[in-house]
Formats: sequence, C-alpha cells, structure tokens
Amino acid sequence: MNLGIYSLPTLKISSKADEEDVAEIFVRVNSGGQNLTEKNFIETLIAVYDNDVHAKINRFCAESRVPANGTAFNQILQVDPSHLIRMSVGVGFRRARLRYAYLLLRGKNLKTGEITQDVREENLRIFKESLDMVTNLNNWHAFMNLFASAGYLKGSLVASSNAVVFSYVLYLIGKYEYKVSSVELQKIIRKWIFMSTITGFYTGSTESEVEKQFADLRDVHHADEFVSYLNSVIGNRFTDDYFVYSLPAELNSSSANSPAWYGYIAAVNVLGTPMLFSTAPLSQYFVLGANGDKNSVDKHHIFPKHYLEKIGYDNDRDRNQIANFTYLDYTTNIDISDEAPAEYVSRYREKLGEEGYRLACAQNALPENFEQLPYPEFLKQRRLLMAQIVKKAYNELDK
Repeated sequence: MNLGIYSLPTLKISSKADEEDVAEIFVRVNSGGQNLTEKNFIETLIAVYDNDVHAKINRFCAESRVPANGTAFNQILQVDPSHLIRMSVGVGFRRARLRYAYLLLRGKNLKTGEITQDVREENLRIFKESLDMVTNLNNWHAFMNLFASAGYLKGSLVASSNAVVFSYVLYLIGKYEYKVSSVELQKIIRKWIFMSTITGFYTGSTESEVEKQFADLRDVHHADEFVSYLNSVIGNRFTDDYFVYSLPAELNSSSANSPAWYGYIAAVNVLGTPMLFSTAPLSQYFVLGANGDKNSVDKHHIFPKHYLEKIGYDNDRDRNQIANFTYLDYTTNIDISDEAPAEYVSRYREKLGEEGYRLACAQNALPENFEQLPYPEFLKQRRLLMAQIVKKAYNELDK
C-alpha cells in the first residue's frame, strides 16, 4: 500500500462544541460500518462527561482481576465496565436494560422523552452516587462473601454473570432503600443467590425479567415487604415439584456448564460434605492457591468412561451424564482409574466399613449398592438423590 497517497478520513470539531455535541458526533460517526456496542457508546459518554468516573470504573475492573488486599479482587467475578454500569443504573434508576444507561447519560427524561442538560447533570449525579455504593469495598466484599456462603465459591461454578450483577443490585436496594437489618438481608440474599443461580433465573430474557422485578418493587415500601417479596419469588421457584421432577430432569444432561450441576456442587459446599472416599470437604479445594500444576481435585466418572465403552456405551452424551460425575481428590482419582464400579467400591467399602460406606453414599447422593445397578437405573436414582441434596442445602440456608 502506498501510504503517501492514502486518504485518511478526518473530522474537525469546533472549539465551541459542548459535551452534548461531541457525544452526538461520536454516535453519528459510529452508526455505520462496524458498529460499536451499547457498552462502547456508554463508556465514551462517561469519559466525555466525567473522566474521573471513567477512570474509577476501569480501575475497579482491573483490580478485580489481580489478587491483592483492599481491592475489588474476588474469586466470583472478573468485573467488566458493563457490569458496573448495569449495577449503577439498576440501583439508581431501577432499570435493567443497558440501553437505558445510554439514554439516561445523554440526559433523557424517560417520562417525557426530552433531552436536556439539566436532566443529564441530574442523571449523572445519581449515577455517580450509585456507582459509589456499587464500588464501596465493604458492600462489595460483604456481598461476595454471601455468594461464597451460598456454595458458589468460584466464578467457574456460576453459569451466568448476570446472577452476580443483579443479585448485587437487590442486595444494595435492600440495604439502602429498604434498610433491611444486616442479619435478615444476608439470609434472604444468600437464599436468593442459591435459587437464582441454580434455576437460571438470570438467563434467557434477563433484562425483561429484571424490569418486571423492578416494577414489582414499586409496590414494596418496607423492609419486611422486601423480604416477603423475595421469599415469595423463591417459593414459586423452589416448589416440591421442582425438587421431585424439574431438577432431576435438568440433571438429565451431559452439559459441562449446566446450572443444575453447579447447583449440586454449591449444595455440597453448603453442607460441608467430604468428597467421596475422603474426609476432606470439597469446599477447601476451591480456595485460591489450593492447586499446583495438577488439580488437587477433579471430576471423575463414577462409572468410568472406558468401562462404559466396554459394556456398550459408545456415546459421550450417555457416558458424560451429570449424574455420573463426582469430585475426587487426585490420589483417589488415580487409584480408581478405569476400574469397574464393583471392583473399586469393594476395596473402599472394606476400608470404610459398612457404616462408613452408607454414610459416604448418603452424603454423595449415591444409592446404596450403586455399584451393582444397571447404568441407566443408577443414573435415574442418583438424579433424584442429587435433587434432594440441593433441597437439604437450601433448607440449611433457610434456618
């Protein structure tokens, strides 16, 4: 390419142009070709209107990724600017759709449709106040600790970042608007996290669901009403039929990213359950720094994959069923390898004794004498038991 004759498009902006003009020019220039996202537009508006706020958002996001004390670092969410924008708009304006952040920061009155500088300045003030609540490290880590105490100890167990974003919004609304007592707020948000994450409450049409929730909250005026409202939504999801029918059906899957599987692991963490054939709780292996070059624990097939191949199961969807997995420590994993269940179980059963064996089965959602069951029957029975482990963990959080 001959750069000497290449024409570069340029745009000259008058020194008399105000911030609104600059923002409008930016939007028009980027309205064609490779379109920028809503997030790009919003971040640019923030940088134009208040660069200190833009820097604060970027700093918080960067610090969330690097282990250090006194920062936003956590094991649940690596923060993106869009997360903070959604949180701040949710807290300050009770809006879930990202496009509302753009309209509000442009200075649009959502009731009249007018765009004025006065409205923009007022909206920016509300946004900044909400951002201060969102990025307050005491708020941030108090909430993240609730996520951990609900069994979701690492981000790898959370199927949707929206569950973190919008659960945090509810936490802040409960704390600042409804002034729910600390003990009551921790309990209800912990339960909410557990329910919303395993049921995929914040997947699919998330923005519409949250907009509906914000609309419902307009009729909620007191702390006890806020708690009752969240309890009613949880109760409508966590019915007896959910644990008997719906959750076992959701566990009938081979998806490695299934919210149902993550929910079961969260339940195991809540209950402090030792890993199968071990005295160590699974939860301790999710702590930062618990692994070396090789994972200290890993998922293992209860009916080993190669064993299933030998008896005619040649489809990964059959072999990799959620109900065929458990976490084992590295040593046990190597010891079991590809042995038939009847072979390795007899060895551990003798080591544990009958009482220890029955306890291990009960804690790990395994039917007694599972090693003797036909594989399809084992899967069917274990799904039901896994669902009951989830229910038991929820009842523990509800105490």
